[in-house]
Formats: sequence, structure tokens, C-alpha cells
Amino acid sequence: MSETATPEAPASPAIPAIKAILGQKVGMTQIFNAQGQIVPVTVVQAGPCQIIQVKTPERHGYGAVQVAFGEIREKSVNKPHGGQFKKVNQPAARWIREFRVSKPADFQVGQSIPASVFAAGEFVDVTGISKGKGFAGVMKRHHFGGGPSTHGQSDRQRAPGSIGSNTFPGHVWKGQRMAGHMGHARATVQHLEVVEVLPEKNVILIKGALPGPNQSLVEIRQTVKRIKVRVIHQVEHKEKKTAKKEAPKAAAKPAAKPAGK
Repeated sequence: MSETATPEAPASPAIPAIKAILGQKVGMTQIFNAQGQIVPVTVVQAGPCQIIQVKTPERHGYGAVQVAFGEIREKSVNKPHGGQFKKVNQPAARWIREFRVSKPADFQVGQSIPASVFAAGEFVDVTGISKGKGFAGVMKRHHFGGGPSTHGQSDRQRAPGSIGSNTFPGHVWKGQRMAGHMGHARATVQHLEVVEVLPEKNVILIKGALPGPNQSLVEIRQTVKRIKVRVIHQVEHKEKKTAKKEAPKAAAKPAAKPAGK
């Protein structure tokens, strides 16, 4: 009886070394830290994101990875994206975004980016589409102070006032702050702290509020700002305070007389 060798399962691609991931905003809650303080956090369902394309400078002019995230029915995907998913043999996804990378050769199609690429204590920049506010006036949209309620004004308290000049330039300057559509624009909140990461649930807890409504897409990247670590030396501070109090007492105390005199 001859033994037949069983084919080995192909090894899954390693986790890519990239500090970026896509996520879906779940909502806000609060947790207690080690000191017992309440910390407001936003819960993000982050990843896993599949790499579906690697762009190289030689072919595309820049280095980037294209990642897909979110569940969606295959019939709801348009034909260009549907063909792209079939080409790389990946399931259809709701969102496709790009992250610029300096070494695209380190990545390959099929790699998965989990939530564990971030750890507690790191700082991130979160990008999303802000909540739409509709048509808003200048006081709400640009924080104008408004006009006085007296001196003959009965209906001009929230008016913008003058928007141009007379002879010169004879028109309204481009970019003049006026009433109009507010919100529903790309917004980024920088330097937010990652409070906790739950890899088994693909959940990241980020301190503070994130742009956009619940269930909206957010892009999480490593922060571009300089990370400042605040260190509080409580023990040294107490020792210096104690020494400062005892110094005058020691100076005022008379020296002890030698024995036998």
C-alpha cells in the first residue's frame, strides 16, 4: 500500500508593516483607566482590511497600497470594482482607499491588515467625512458676532453685514465668508491617543471624538505630529518639598555640645 503525500496548505501572507487601517465608527462610550479616572473614547470597528493592489513608482508614478474594507453584497458592487476583486480573487468590499508607502515592495496582494497594527499608548490621526449641517448662516458657520439689537435694528442681529466695497475693487472678494452649506466635508482630527486595542474583536478605542456620524468610514493613520510624553516625577517632587521644609529647621537648631564639658 503506497502512501500518498498530502499537499501542504499555502502559508498565509505575513501581516504588513504599515501604520494605517480603515474602520467604521461605532459610537462613543467611557471607560476607567488604571487611576480610576473616566476616559471618553470612540469605539471603532477597525479591519481586517485586505490589500487588493500595490502601486509602484515604476508603473504608477508613486508608491501606495490599495486596501478594501466593509461587507457588501456582490451584486451591489459596480462593474469596475467587481472586476478588480475577481482579478485578485478577493471578496467584494464596501470601501476602497489608498495609503501611501515608501517601500511598496514590502507589500503583496492578499495581505490582511488587522487592528493589532496599533497598540495602546500610540497616537493617531483620524480622517472622516464630518456631519452635514445643511444651509447655515455666518454666525453658526464662521462664528460671526452678529449686529447690535438696538439703534434701529429689529431684524439684523444675525446678518453678515457689509460684504464688499464701493469703487475699489467693485466686487466681492473671492473666499468671502458668507452663509452656505456647512459640514459634510473631509475632516481630520490629529494626535488622538489609542486607549485600548481588542485584537480578537478587531476593535480600537480612541480617546476623544472622531469626525463623522456613527457607521461612517474613518481612516486611521500614525500621527504626523511630534509625540510629546509627559512625565510627572511625583517622588522627586515630594523629596524636594520635604528637603526645602527641613532646611530652615536644621539651620536654626543649635549645634550639640561635645561630651564631658
